[in-house]
Amino acid sequence: LVRILAAGGGSGGHVTPVVAVLRELRKIEPDTEIRFWVDHAFEKQARTVMGGYDDSIRVDTIVSGKLRRYHHLKWWQQLMKFRTITLPNIIDVVKVSVGFMQCLCKLVAWRPDVVFTKGGYVCLPVGLAAHVLRIPLVIHDSDAHPGLTNRVLARWADAIGTGAPLKFYPYPREISQYVGVPIMEDFVPYSDERRRDVKVKLGFDPTRPLVVVTGGGLGARRINDAVVAMLPQLTKQTNVILITGAQQYSDIRARVPNDTSQAHIHDFISSGLVDMLGAADIVVARAGATTILELAALAKPTILVPNGYLTGGHQLKNAAVYEEKGAVKVIDELQLDDHPEVLVQAIEALLADRAAMARMGAAFLAFAYPHAARDMAEMIVRTAKRK
Repeated sequence: LVRILAAGGGSGGHVTPVVAVLRELRKIEPDTEIRFWVDHAFEKQARTVMGGYDDSIRVDTIVSGKLRRYHHLKWWQQLMKFRTITLPNIIDVVKVSVGFMQCLCKLVAWRPDVVFTKGGYVCLPVGLAAHVLRIPLVIHDSDAHPGLTNRVLARWADAIGTGAPLKFYPYPREISQYVGVPIMEDFVPYSDERRRDVKVKLGFDPTRPLVVVTGGGLGARRINDAVVAMLPQLTKQTNVILITGAQQYSDIRARVPNDTSQAHIHDFISSGLVDMLGAADIVVARAGATTILELAALAKPTILVPNGYLTGGHQLKNAAVYEEKGAVKVIDELQLDDHPEVLVQAIEALLADRAAMARMGAAFLAFAYPHAARDMAEMIVRTAKRK
C-alpha cells in the first residue's frame, strides 16, 4: 500500500490539477491511500472539488501564510504600506511557523511514502516538514515564472515537474521534467453539434454565441464589474455566463438579481465547468497556468485578462507566451476601470471574424499536453517506490 500526501491551495488552479493527477495515480496504484491538505482560505472550494472526484479522500486544513510582494511597487514603497503589506507579512510569517509545527505533528501521526506539492503558499510548511522528516518530495510548478514557495522547496525536492519548458526555471535539470500542466481528461475540443446540445442543456438559444467569463475560484473584481456594467450591450448579440467567484457573488447578485434567457450568473462551478467552457464561443479568463492549459486543450478562442499585481507578474508572463503565438488576445485589466467597453469591443471583434477565431483555437491547441497528469503521476509513484 502506497501512501501519498498531496497539498495545494490558494486558487482552483492548485486543486483541480491535483485531482487530475490523483485519477492517474489510482490507475497506476489502485490501492493507494491518499490525503489532501489545503489552506483555510480555499477549504470550501477544495472540499467541493475533491469531493466531486472521490469523497473518501481525507481533506485537512493547514495554517499558512503568504509573503506579499507586488509587481508594480518598489521594495521601499511596500515597506511604507505598513498596515496593508508589512504587518500582514509579519503575521503570516508567524502563521507559517505554526503551520510548520502542525505539519510535523500530522506527518509523524500519518507518514506518507511521498509528498506531492502542487503550488500555493500552503505548500511551504508542508514541504519543509517533509524535508525535516526525510519524506520524499515531488513538486509541480505550473507558471512560467517560478513562485517563491517552489523555489525554496526545489532545494530539497526529489523530482520536479514543470508546466512550461525547463528554460524558464532555475531547477536542477537532473531531477526536472517538462510535463505540462495536469488537467482533467475531459478537456478536449467540442464538436459544433456537441456545443449546440450543451447550450440547449444550459437553457440558451443555441443559435446565439455564448461567452463564458470566469475570474477563478476567488473571482476577479474588475472583470466582474466590467461585465455587469456592459451586460445590456453584451446580451444584444450573445448569451453570457458569468462565474463571479465565491467572494464577490453576493455583491454581483445584488446588482443583477435574476438570471435571464441571455445571462446566467454563478458563484463557483464544482461540476459541469468543462461543458460550459466547451460550449462557449469565446472565454474571458484570468491568466493562471491551469486555466490557460485547460482552455488550450479545448482549443477555445480566449481573451485573457491577467492579474498584474501578483508576485513577479507571473500572469502577465504566462499570457505573453501565448499572445506571442497568436493563440489568445490579452487585455490590460486597468483599462476596464474607466473603459469597460474595451472588453465588449474585443468580444465583438472576434465574433465578427470567425476565421480568426479558428486560427486562435488551433494555435492554442498546439500548447496542450494531454498526458501531463499521467506523467506527473508516474513521477510520484517512481519517487515513492525508490524510497
